[in-house]
Amino acid sequence: MSERKILLGNEAIALGLVESGCTVAASYPGTPASEILGAIVSLREKNRLKLHAEWSINEKVAYEVALANSYTGRRSAAIMKQVGLNVAADPLMSSAYTGVKGGFIVVSADDPGPHSSQTEQDSRFFAMIAKIPVVDPVSPADAREIAAAAYLLSERYEIPVMLRPTTRVCHARQDIEMLPVSQEPSFPLFEKNPARWAATPKFRLVLHRLLNDKIQKISEDEAFLPRLLNADRLSSSPGFSLVKPAPVCIIGSGVVVGYLQEILTDLGLLDSVPVYRVLMPYPLSKSFSEDLLTRYERILVLEETSPVIESQFSDRRKIFGRNSGFVPAAGELLPEVVEGIVRSFLRLPEAASVETPAFPGRRPTLCAGCPHRAVFFAIKKVFPKGVYPGDIGCYTLGLNLGVVDTVLCMGASISQAAGFYHSFRASREDYPSICATIGDSTFFHSGIPALINAVVQGARFVLVVMDNSTAAMTGHQPTPVLGTNLDGMPVPKVSIQDLVRACGVEFVQTGDPYEMEDFMGLLRSAGEHVKSENGGMAVVISQRPCLMDRSQSRREIRLQMKVEEKCTGCNFCVKQFECPAILPRGEKEPVVIDSAMCTGCGVCETVCPHGAISGSASDVYCGE
Repeated sequence: MSERKILLGNEAIALGLVESGCTVAASYPGTPASEILGAIVSLREKNRLKLHAEWSINEKVAYEVALANSYTGRRSAAIMKQVGLNVAADPLMSSAYTGVKGGFIVVSADDPGPHSSQTEQDSRFFAMIAKIPVVDPVSPADAREIAAAAYLLSERYEIPVMLRPTTRVCHARQDIEMLPVSQEPSFPLFEKNPARWAATPKFRLVLHRLLNDKIQKISEDEAFLPRLLNADRLSSSPGFSLVKPAPVCIIGSGVVVGYLQEILTDLGLLDSVPVYRVLMPYPLSKSFSEDLLTRYERILVLEETSPVIESQFSDRRKIFGRNSGFVPAAGELLPEVVEGIVRSFLRLPEAASVETPAFPGRRPTLCAGCPHRAVFFAIKKVFPKGVYPGDIGCYTLGLNLGVVDTVLCMGASISQAAGFYHSFRASREDYPSICATIGDSTFFHSGIPALINAVVQGARFVLVVMDNSTAAMTGHQPTPVLGTNLDGMPVPKVSIQDLVRACGVEFVQTGDPYEMEDFMGLLRSAGEHVKSENGGMAVVISQRPCLMDRSQSRREIRLQMKVEEKCTGCNFCVKQFECPAILPRGEKEPVVIDSAMCTGCGVCETVCPHGAISGSASDVYCGE
């Protein structure tokens, strides 16, 4: 009897890739896709597979590494979230032209909602622009199964294929049969062909025509991979007579299909309403779409988050979806939203409203003892009326402390700080201080080109690189400063200080944010350098490991913090420092320190304007 396990959706995707013979998997961590690569590594170790896996420096690099492996005839996967696909867009577009040899899957996990992203963009539109097929899994088990079909499709037409799960698939759990994983020897062979692999614009036109031909054939190839090319019919009854005289049907894609099944079952209509599941939203089978237009008078299209399927119908007069305004133009299609749309489409009474209990909300905040909190407090004290460009990471929560003014995309804090400098300096002499913040992983990802540009363009501002030696927000993946790779093997450490100096910055200082007074002194010196006659860019590197990363060895004193009687209850520490271990008790009442949550960092001792918080050495904490 085969073993069964309850797997996370991302674990199921990893299983599908590994079972199908993936030999190189490259990724940059990003929710909701972060767990896929770690699961691949676990499967590799368990089954002793020859498979290279890496956390690449960014998504563009991950794509290019995996793609080159495909050029040698071996199966590959590049894994990222939807905004990471923006970073990888250049090789994505070009690789559609050059094509591939070994099966190549780009996993782009979308985040309708969005729950943890800057946008809720639809990666399927990227697939349309690039002219590559894209498949939409409904569930973890489905994602595991269609990975094999996607590899076959990729190899048959020598084209990249996008596997596009969404947050509800990535983070769902499902009971899945575990089969033995074996690996057939795969010898790499790169056949040189400059007209294809290094095509100049003249040859690119030829490749574009070949790509158009591939997409046309894929959309018509109903004999091959019928499960991908012909939409699955979910309902068992061939007819539909609920709404007369206008027959209708519903088309679903992705996780919405699961909601549809449950909703129509509850309504007793699963065997009455024709429901079709589209597994490959692009290219949509022309025969399928034309057949539906002929057969039905009204067609409801439910898909997240953009009208990809809807836009491919030749006659949209019968289509009810996002373009027609029948389906909301933004936001996640949650079950209750889908039920409302379906009831309206089928002209059924509205569902009874359900009163949900109201609970007080709690905004997300940095962890107790987080070194980033100390950095933000120091910046606010030293540059009280400054402009604070921020970046992507858990330190985006500097918003709560009033020390993040802009958040655009990875690495933008540095570029935008330069833009603010050029804007202010051109119009006024007394321009405000500009202090940008960026994490170490984000700095490596896309901050270095921005810093070089700022230096050579003569920008002047303070940049604080917050180095906690991990990609904390996405699950503590290693960064180049740590000196270990994905496998935990030692690799050369990459020094942020040396990189910053190599970018042309002369003022580079490193400090411990727990040493608040010294760290503020570094910031003041940096601010003076920026505005001095012979000054320039200034970079301060905050070095302190993330408290939540147990893999980093450290030895430090934990302080036992207490609130003195002279506490006035001004709540300055609560409002301006916002450590979750410091709890208010009411107006003019002394605060309380939650000893179970307090990490003993001692920073609050410096924060209190009345000197009412003190700490004494308690014990020595040693990380693993």
